[in-house]
Amino acid sequence: MEYYKQNSTAFADQLGVPRSSISHLLSGRNKPSLDFILKLINTYPEVNLYWFLNGKGEFPSATLDKQNNLSGCEFQESENTQNQLPISPTNTTKEIKQIMVLYTDGTFDTYLPRK
Repeated sequence: MEYYKQNSTAFADQLGVPRSSISHLLSGRNKPSLDFILKLINTYPEVNLYWFLNGKGEFPSATLDKQNNLSGCEFQESENTQNQLPISPTNTTKEIKQIMVLYTDGTFDTYLPRK
């Protein structure tokens, strides 16, 4: 909340959670639910999940550039085309929902398409 210069009311409204949820988390009464965590990382993708859950790592996430969610990522094309599926014209209505990058240290980043 400090990073975004928001009070608990504005932060709760931005996440779409009840205001009491933030109060209970800050007081230590409750732990964050999975629903809360998903809303947090979907609303603020620069939040490092491992940092949020364990207090270790970096915030904001060094692997996520706010201007370009995929900057710094390298994609390798497979030289073996036998394992590639043919593109069918019937699949033209499919859209990317999310891309997850899993790291060997157990952390991950989620990228959502811009709308």
